[in-house]
Parts: sequence; C-alpha cells; structure tokens
Amino acid sequence: LERNVEIEYERNGERYQFLRWGQTAFDDFKVVPPGTGIVHQVNIEHLAKVVYDRSVDGVLRAYPDTCVGTDSHTTMVNGLGVLGWGVGGIEAEAAMLGQPVSMLIPRVVGFKLTGQIPAAVTATDVVLTITDMLRKHGVVGKFVEFYGAGVGSVPLANRATIGNMSPEFGSTAAIFPVDDVTLDYLRLTGREEHAVELVEQYAKEQGLWHDPSNEPQFSEYLELDLSTVVPSIAGPKRPQDRILLSEAKTQFEKDIVNYADASTTDDIVDLESKHSFPASDPGAVPGDEDHDTRPVHISSGASGVSKPVKVTSAAGDRYVLDHGAVTLAAITSCTNTSNPSVMIAAGLLARKAREKGLTQKPWVKTTLGPGSKVVTDYYEKSGLDKDLEGLGFYTVGYGCTICIGNSGPLITEVSEAINDNDLAVTAVLSGNRNFEGRISPDVKMNYLASPPLVVAYALAGSMHFDFDTDSLGTDADGNEVFLNDIWPTPEEVQEIVDSSISREQFIKQYKTVFDGDDRWRNLPTPEGSIFEWDDESTYVRRPPYFEGMTRETTPVEDITGARVLAKLGDSVTTDHISPAGAIKADTPAGQYLTEHGIERKSFNSYGSRRGNHEVMIRGTFANIRLRNQLLDDVEGGYTRDFTREGAPQSFIYDASVNYQAEGTPLVVLGGKEYGSGSSRDWAAKGTSLLGVSAVITESFERIHRSNLIGMGVVPLQFPEGESAGSLGLDGTEVFSIEGLTELNNGVTPSTVRVSAQPSEHSPAGKQTIEFDAVVRIDTPGEADYYRNGGILQYVLRSLV
Repeated sequence: LERNVEIEYERNGERYQFLRWGQTAFDDFKVVPPGTGIVHQVNIEHLAKVVYDRSVDGVLRAYPDTCVGTDSHTTMVNGLGVLGWGVGGIEAEAAMLGQPVSMLIPRVVGFKLTGQIPAAVTATDVVLTITDMLRKHGVVGKFVEFYGAGVGSVPLANRATIGNMSPEFGSTAAIFPVDDVTLDYLRLTGREEHAVELVEQYAKEQGLWHDPSNEPQFSEYLELDLSTVVPSIAGPKRPQDRILLSEAKTQFEKDIVNYADASTTDDIVDLESKHSFPASDPGAVPGDEDHDTRPVHISSGASGVSKPVKVTSAAGDRYVLDHGAVTLAAITSCTNTSNPSVMIAAGLLARKAREKGLTQKPWVKTTLGPGSKVVTDYYEKSGLDKDLEGLGFYTVGYGCTICIGNSGPLITEVSEAINDNDLAVTAVLSGNRNFEGRISPDVKMNYLASPPLVVAYALAGSMHFDFDTDSLGTDADGNEVFLNDIWPTPEEVQEIVDSSISREQFIKQYKTVFDGDDRWRNLPTPEGSIFEWDDESTYVRRPPYFEGMTRETTPVEDITGARVLAKLGDSVTTDHISPAGAIKADTPAGQYLTEHGIERKSFNSYGSRRGNHEVMIRGTFANIRLRNQLLDDVEGGYTRDFTREGAPQSFIYDASVNYQAEGTPLVVLGGKEYGSGSSRDWAAKGTSLLGVSAVITESFERIHRSNLIGMGVVPLQFPEGESAGSLGLDGTEVFSIEGLTELNNGVTPSTVRVSAQPSEHSPAGKQTIEFDAVVRIDTPGEADYYRNGGILQYVLRSLV
C-alpha cells in the first residue's frame, strides 16, 4: 500500500496539482483526496443525503437527492433510494456549467422481489442473477425499480451491490425505495439523527416510502424469488454471461476452445531447460530428481485443449501452468467491497483455509483493494486482515483497481510463460467488468465472482475445477479439504459483523475525508483563476476542442466521400474503443511517450494520462482484443489505410492522420449494443479527434450515444432488422450521408439517406448500396449540441 501511494504521487503529481488548483479556483468544488476510497463507496457511506434541504429566498425547502456522475457505476447510490446515474464526462462538464441533463422519458421496469436469500448465497450471486435476467429482458435506456415483500429482506449493502451493476444490465438506473433498512444504514454510517428523521418524514409525506403491500403501476414487469438464487460466477468476457458455480468447470471446457490453441500437447515444456517431460509425470525434472515439487493441477482433460508448461519461480519452486490457470485473484471494486457480509465471508474463508493448512497457488497474483478505510478498520478489529494476508491478499490501495485494469504486472515468470507459449489463462475478481483486454493484457478470460469465491479460486489455481468434487488440498492429517469444509456460515459472518463494525468507525474515517495526508496538503498548487498550461507536460495538456471555434455556429453539412475507419461486430464496449489499461511500448501512444523522453517504467496507464489528448487519441480503438473486420484474423488497433497503395494494414491512429491530411471524413460501422460498458467520455472524444463524423450501428448503449453527440459525431442506426452484413457492406466503400442539413432549419430528421459506393478496393462487381439510417439525436437539446459541433461548444457560446 505505501509503495503504491508513493508511485501514485510520483506518476500523478501533475494531475493532483490540477485538482488542488480547482479547489481554489471554483466555488462549490470539493476533492476527496487520493488514498481515501472508491468514489461510489464514499458516496453511499458519507456524501449522499437521500433528502436535501436548502433555504431559497428565505424559505427552507426539502427535495430529493439526485446525482449524475462521470462513472457508469454512479448507480450504486440507487441502493440508498437516491436517483442517480452515470453520464459521460462531457455531459457532466456541461451540467456543472448550468446545462440541464436531457433524456427521453424512460420506461420503468418494475422488478418484484419475493422470498429471502438462501444461507449459502451471496449478494454477488443475486446481482449476477438479476443482471442475467435484465439483459435478456432488455432494459437499455430504461429505469428499473425494485419493489415487493422481498425488498425488506435485502440489506442495504446488497441493494447497493445490485444498484452498482445497473450498467451491466444496461438500465439507466436501478433504484430501491426508502424504508427502515435505509434509515438504519444512514445511522450506522454516521449521519446525524435530524437528517435521518428528515429522510423518513419527507419520504412518507411524498409517497416515496416503501409499502410492500402496494402494487405500483409500471411500464413492464419482472419478478424474482430470492430463495431460488444459487451460487454463480460470470464470464469469460461479459458480466451478463452467468454460469452456475456447479457448472463452471463444464462451461470452462466449452469456452476454452475459443481462446486456446486447440492442438493437444502431450509433453510438458520446461521453460528453463527446454527439456520435455511426460505429461503423466509433471514432477519429473531431468537432472533434478531430488527437487521438491509442489502438487499441481493440470487443466487438461475433457476439453481436449492442453498446453502444460513447467515454470520455475524466483524462489526456486517448480510448477505447471496450463490453459485456464488462475493467474490473478482480486478482491476489488465498489460493487462488493462496500458489502461487509461478503468481505467478512472472504476473510473467514481465508482463516478456515489457513487453519486447514491450505495456501494460494504460487502462480496466482492475489490483491485486495478495499473501497474505503472502514473496511480496513473492521478487518483489523476482527483480525481477518492477517488471515487474508496469509494467503497473499494484501491491501494494494483504496480506489478502483483490478476491474478498471489497474492490475499491475503478473508474476514475472508467469507472464513470460503466458506470452512465450500463448497460454489462455484466467483472472477471477469480485468486480463488475470483465471485458476482453480490460483486466490484464496477459489474461484472455476473466470471471466475476463473490469475494469468498475469489479466495477459493486462488486456492484452486484453475478454472478447470469443480468445487463439489475436487479437493483444494489436504490438512495436516492428510484428509482432503473441500470448499464446503471452509465456507463460513451466515451466523459466523454475522457474529463478526456485530462485533467489528460500528457507527464510530464511519464517523472517525469520514471526519477528515477532505483533508488528505501530508503529501496531498504539501503539493505545490498553482494559483489564479486560469490554469497555467505546461507545454512540456505529458499528463495535462490544453485540449484542441475549441481551436478554430467562432462565436456563431458553422452550418451543419452533409457528409461526402467518407471512408470506413473500422467495421466492428456486436457488443463492442467503450473498453474496446476508449484507451484503457497499460500502455505498451510498441504502440503509437508508447512511441509518443518514448519520443518525449518518458521511460517505459513511467508510462503509467491510459486512465492516468487522460488529461493528454495526444496519448489518448493514439490509444483510441487500440484495445488488444478489438476485431476490425476490415482485416482477417487480426486483433488489436489496426485497420486498412485506403490512402496508401494497396490499402495495407496500419495502426488506426496512423491511418487517421493520413485521412485527415487528405481532408477525408471517416465513419465507423458497428453491430448491436455498440458502446456498452463504462461511461468513458474518451470513447467519444477519441472517436471525434480521429476524424470520425458518423457512427452507424444496429443499436447504441445510452451513455456512449449521448457522448458522441456531445463531441459532434452523429449516431446513426441501420434500418430495423438490418446490419452491415445483411446490407452487404464490407467497409471498402465510399460513404455519403444526405439529409443532415435539415438540422440548420431547426428540424431533426428522423432518417438520412446513406449511399455506399464501391471503391477501387472493393470486390469486382460490387454495386452501390443505399439505405435510410435512423438519426439517434433524441432530444431538442441534443440537436442544439450537434448543431454547435458539440456540447462544450454550445455551453461556451451560451456563456459568451
């Protein structure tokens, strides 16, 4: 933890100075300093009020708390009964400058809860079940509201877990009503009694108080009997891909064939000696028969896909890695770290495992990222911190870690084995996102699981594992130990909760929440009302959004002569589009940093450098798992550059530079659920700065669609039931889009005419393709933003 904090200040000092400056330059602007907690957990534990009161014109008024946040998991606050949702940074900036947040009135899905959660089931299992149900139902752009007799049996922390994952099932918000459970949580977390009383009185007066006997009217309905929920995980690449824990091994064997070399390897490859060893005897090491080898589990078998590789650790231990090995096990993310029941269950499972003599497998990197310092408080009070540390789960920091891609490197020899042998290894995390390429560049398959299951998989060491029939090891007497033997009971968990968590802990930790430590307080802070840009900075640079901007709007023009920068499939997330994770040296972003004198060890992540548009442009559409259908069997940020003879393969950024030099506009083609995932505004900023004028898809996720408009990019949809494939588009065409000029007359056209003419790179005999695309500018406010070239331009002109 201490080393990570030091690195944070070394790498991110410029960003922190910028925030410190903002505190002095703006009114009503506060900063929760680094090393305090994850924003959403801090929100529900301290910042959110549920009901606000404020004097206006001498009259004291109460009104509901609402929240928009620049992260999609802002919806965590829905668990408290606060209506809030994630917006892009672009939209939030405009809101802070006085612009309303506009949206179509949503359909509201009533989700009735009955029954009670079974003893062996966690909040994570419940939320993965709900995610599965709502994705199948279809709730993109809708509100979800929970009601029914089962609501009262759902603890507030579980409600927050469910609300947190609203973006995973696609809804704008997933809100719980206010009831006695809400009031008890507000008291526990240190809110003043008069504020709690106001919440109760206001909610009852306004009809916001939950009445389980009442059957409200909703646009649509779903129902879940909580007693039917069973232990689950989700993966290997989407949070809605739920797998029953009892079927996880079988499902892994089916999924692995899509990620691994399908040829079976009969011999074990020793990386050190390059000798081969019979797969039946992984411990046999030529010339080293006396070496003590650890028992290992080789994940070959029913799948028929195996590539066992013998690895020697820095400590001299030898073990076998194979497809499916769990190389990263992380208790992380506000989704679960805000929930004491699952966090304490993880600690108790670790305690019981240690008592049985079990330990994590040597190839597993284990990490713990609490969402707030209160978690550390109750871990230390109960002694569970030592049990977790005994299995390698040391606290690495207080903030978003693994599920945002801040994983750090895997164990060195493990990483080398993976990359030298193209192993399809796995990560298990208690987070909310497991998209391809997000967690670690070395890991192909990612699984979401509850914190205690994360510990269990660290002990198992492989996804090719059945917790019902496979033992985790043996105890001191030689008896096999199974997961059931060490799984904590609800009574054991509750006993620790009652004895280790108190109101005083929250009051203590949040009393100085805005103060920060000495490093924060002693940061040199720029002064003045205008920020002093540093032209040499590789972190914070003046962005180009307003260059060439005039007082009056420039008339909207139709798009002509456009080329396709990327042709993409279904479920392309903002993680695929937006720069995220580590920066590799051989990429355009890495080359840029090298040219500016930055050493590889100081590259940092894209997220840390998002104040530098030069880095971020180069990382847009650069995800290592992106599949651009303009190229065959190629993964990563590549495309065909039609400005060059033969249209060779090129980095997307390099091709964009060439297109913009020629004045050629660009379009992106996509499939269903385009832009799902995090509310990354850089997915839209990068798209715009690459020169993309239009994105044409089968459907959009809400936040990314609005972000595109906010950056002056028009979102278009193929006609109902059609796709790029069904229309015969292959991406080699030259596109024209007619009808956008209607916006100059104050009219938003419902459709525009798209013409795709064959080019010299198109197959022989290809004909012109024409279709009417649906214009997804949904509100008059969005039309104003697009006419102005973006939301920030609109706001600036309004201020002027």
